[in-house]
Amino acid sequence: MTPEAKAREQIDQKLVAAGWVLQDMKQLNLGAGLGVAVREYPTDTGPADYALFLDRKAIGVIEAKPDHTILTFVEDQTARYAFSALKWRMQAEPLPFLFESTGQVIRFTDGRDPAPRSRELFHFFRPEYLAEMLSHPDTLRGRLVARMPALPERNLRDCQVSAVTGLEKSLALNKPRALVHMATGAGKTFTAITSVYRLLKFGGARRVLFLVDTRNLGKQAHQEFMAYTPPDDGRKFTELYNVQRLASSTIDPHAQVVISTIQRMYSVLSGEPIDESAEDVSLNEVQQSPRQAKVVRYNPDLPVETFDFIVIDECHRSIYNLWMQVLDYFDAFLIGLTATPDKRTFGFFKENIVAEYTYEQSVADGVNVGYDVFEIETEVTKKGALLAAREWVDHRDRQTRKRRWAETEEDSAYTGKELDRSVVNPSQIRQVIQAMKTALETTIFPTRKEVPKTLIFAKTDSHADDIIQIVREVYGQGNAFCKKVTYKAEEDADTILSNFRNDYNPRIAVTVDMIATGTDVNPLEVLLFMRDVRSKGYYEQMKGRGVRSLGFDDLQRVSNSADSAKTRFVLIDAVGVEKSLKTESRPLEKKPGMPLKDLLQGVAMGHRDDDTVLSLANRLVRLAKQLDEKAQKRIEKASGGVPVGELGKALLVALDPDRIVATALATAQVRGITRIEGTLTEGELQEARNQRVAAACLPFDAPELRDQIEGVRGEREQLIDHVNLDQVAFAGYSAQAEDEARKVIQTFSEYLATHRDEIAALGFFYQQPYQRRALTFEMIEELHDHLSRPPLMLTTERLWSAYARVHASQVKGADQKRQLTDLISLVRFASGMGAAEGEQAELRPFADEVDKRFADWVFRHNAQRATAFTPEQMDWLRLMKDHIAASCAIERGHFNYAAFAAKGGLQKAWGVFGEQLDPLMDEMNMELVA
Repeated sequence: MTPEAKAREQIDQKLVAAGWVLQDMKQLNLGAGLGVAVREYPTDTGPADYALFLDRKAIGVIEAKPDHTILTFVEDQTARYAFSALKWRMQAEPLPFLFESTGQVIRFTDGRDPAPRSRELFHFFRPEYLAEMLSHPDTLRGRLVARMPALPERNLRDCQVSAVTGLEKSLALNKPRALVHMATGAGKTFTAITSVYRLLKFGGARRVLFLVDTRNLGKQAHQEFMAYTPPDDGRKFTELYNVQRLASSTIDPHAQVVISTIQRMYSVLSGEPIDESAEDVSLNEVQQSPRQAKVVRYNPDLPVETFDFIVIDECHRSIYNLWMQVLDYFDAFLIGLTATPDKRTFGFFKENIVAEYTYEQSVADGVNVGYDVFEIETEVTKKGALLAAREWVDHRDRQTRKRRWAETEEDSAYTGKELDRSVVNPSQIRQVIQAMKTALETTIFPTRKEVPKTLIFAKTDSHADDIIQIVREVYGQGNAFCKKVTYKAEEDADTILSNFRNDYNPRIAVTVDMIATGTDVNPLEVLLFMRDVRSKGYYEQMKGRGVRSLGFDDLQRVSNSADSAKTRFVLIDAVGVEKSLKTESRPLEKKPGMPLKDLLQGVAMGHRDDDTVLSLANRLVRLAKQLDEKAQKRIEKASGGVPVGELGKALLVALDPDRIVATALATAQVRGITRIEGTLTEGELQEARNQRVAAACLPFDAPELRDQIEGVRGEREQLIDHVNLDQVAFAGYSAQAEDEARKVIQTFSEYLATHRDEIAALGFFYQQPYQRRALTFEMIEELHDHLSRPPLMLTTERLWSAYARVHASQVKGADQKRQLTDLISLVRFASGMGAAEGEQAELRPFADEVDKRFADWVFRHNAQRATAFTPEQMDWLRLMKDHIAASCAIERGHFNYAAFAAKGGLQKAWGVFGEQLDPLMDEMNMELVA
């Protein structure tokens, strides 16, 4: 068989699979089906390899070439047939649909596009799809050029406008892949939904696939689609278009948007069922090998034209490697959304970055908040410890958590990295939690009456349980105060997450992976890392849980004592996560020691390659020899009565070549096909192999079984080290936080110097003493408004914290609630005012300064008069002093305020001071403020 004949054989098979009726010229019957492909159809420039007819009308040609032909080099030949006269054809216009194929590779050009450009297809289109394309007066790409109206910018941030318009420009240029880089919290999903709405309504898109990383993020995306109201229609998105969150193997034919994980979409394509739990873990967290790459075959129930656009939310490195064929299968534009791109992301999207909005820009614009790093280091975390032999300690079963009191058999030295895996040191956890509590109450959020919403990242579910118990104990709180938010939580995880986001309790949540990426919890102000993270991208996503801004009213709704909008979050690093070496992405080369957890998860997600199946089989057979009877029985119960060793043997037997042949022969016999071993086709053997492996892997769909196996891997028990008591070696802001504080102070100083002549309040401070005019509260408000707006974001709280960090010995009152008038003290301190010659300046709350000046003023006043102020007069003067401390000045109109009115108001004050009242107020305004 010649190479071209072999190519034609493969083309024939693919055309038939796509629903075309295949004919030779001699058997021509254009009424045999909707779509008919005729071989060697005569034209005036020679026979076309294939002429495509739709409802009896010629609509395209296929040029067949042998394998290894570069198809873009033969596009002119195909185009020649498009303009040739086909025998017996009455139509005058050129044929619109042009294909070139080697059988392995297919390229397609739609001649009706504005600038026709060929693109590669996974498979030929179905005739029904080409008929639908011809039913429209223009093409999808034509509509993207000519029919997309200007974007209404109302209620959209600048970065969202830039992303939508940039994407539409890219699509109009027919660029197949586009990347939107937007910081977490900037509204990526809202932006994507805005684009999807416009593509459906104006671009005439038939269906959009919205790919998410986990099932939980799929729920969140579905909720955002349901909540979205377009700017040109009062109805919700889901009232206008059908949105399906895919949870089965069937795509609703009426759905215009399908939300799915890539694992679920592969399951639908391959016909291999997966358990929902396989969608609960981010692909970013599962180690995989190149041999596990997804092999995709054509599925006529889900043809390549199913989706016009694929939106990939948080496009992780796994999508570009093992799962890339799932994306390549569909003839669709790919739109990537990410907050944490790496080199691989840019490469996959062909460096077509249509919008870029970094975290730093989002902080400058006030969309997100910045963060400080607070470090906690304990002796055991840093150095580990030694459990001596014959020491009586608890031994805890990893799975049941049942304890037994026994002696250690030998010396057991452990490092900080082994903590909470083979050894648990409750003192280490307790010291970290106590140090966090102390820091939050005295240094980080000293004015808060309740614990700021805090998320703790734990290593494992067992570690999370230990943390929860100690948090409740250290804080002296009940169960509602601290909850576990993981996929294995005993309570409904979605309910706990909703309560954490919207209600007063829980104040502290502990997670392993469920809210590490993507999930929105805007009131979060503290992230405590008690696990290390090696992936740079994953770490940035975890930090992203804290960056979202929140208004004062919304923050106060869940944190009652908050005195401003959310201005920052604090990352508390208890494991050195900020300093540990990070990689762009986890390497994909094969590692001999792939963790058992990842093998189990991989099988559950549909990995069926020989390498994975054999590795898991051997690991299970080996594990069966190591486990005690109790552990064996727990696994047997979870597997429905199959011992762990038998589970491993079943995987090995599934790959036995002789048994695969036997299964293939039996299947052929059932189908009425006569076969012997030598005549079995490669496809029949592969089908038999896949059938056997799928049956052997079926038990691992159950998360309970995977948990039991994972729970007993390695050592069966953890040692509970009550002997080595830990202590905090260091607790304080990191050097990075101090550098940031210095930048804040420098920005503030530069702003004061630059704008001293423009803002009234600054003029008050920088003019000579005898030329000063009264400083009003309105002036301070104006200055605060200028400072607190983006890009400066210099709130009084942030400035005071920065000075407290850099000039700790000179700053007083850092634990007090900030007043707007504290800005007066900040300006004085930054400008070098207020310190006597030779003395070091101090930054004190404005109210403290007013108190001190008031005491000095009263002393001088009484010393200069024959009679001192009476007790009643002093009561009124203290009221006036407190009002100046809060409002910069006192005048007659202020006596209508509640504090004065309760004592009789201006009339009573006049009765107490007489005509001296006005001179006294002027004197106090000058002495206490100037």
